[in-house]
Amino acid sequence: MLTVYGDSISGNCLKVKWTAEKLAIPYRWRELDVLRAETRTPDFLALNPAGQVPLVILPDGRALAQSNAIIVHLAEGSDLIPADSYDRAKMFEWLFWEQYSHEPYVAVARFQMAYLGKPRHELDSKLVERGKAALQRLADGLEETDFLVGNSVSLADVSLVAYTRVAHEGGFDLAAWPRVVAWVARVEAALGIV
Repeated sequence: MLTVYGDSISGNCLKVKWTAEKLAIPYRWRELDVLRAETRTPDFLALNPAGQVPLVILPDGRALAQSNAIIVHLAEGSDLIPADSYDRAKMFEWLFWEQYSHEPYVAVARFQMAYLGKPRHELDSKLVERGKAALQRLADGLEETDFLVGNSVSLADVSLVAYTRVAHEGGFDLAAWPRVVAWVARVEAALGIV
């Protein structure tokens, strides 16, 4: 059985949970509290020297880290990865963009406000500016489609909904991006996220 080491406050960890559940992959969840440095213990560092979650231990004992790598591995051969080669490449484009241009701003603002107690006015202005730009890029990507790639939910949606759905916790009012609000609801419904 798959073992998932994760912190339930982390969108990156929830991506793995949602993907496994959507695909009916049985797993054991091992909760680690990042705020209490539980990913920095010698036992965990022996599993993942980077000291990060999510981390999965595959049924054959091999470890795999990095949320988007994990969800791609879990979804191989499923409808969450488009069959068309161009659509598959577009899915990867969104996955790479999420980790480089969305998560470092939207998720970091959320973490600083919701978990470190930093007031919005104390956030780095570039963090806020780039978070807004990321949400605008997401809205632009949804201008003509219900999902980011093709006509149904893909890993692009799974990856990006994780922190977008809680962007308000980082001071981003999604009401400014109504297409994004509607998309979040569609993806949550498709994935069974409550």
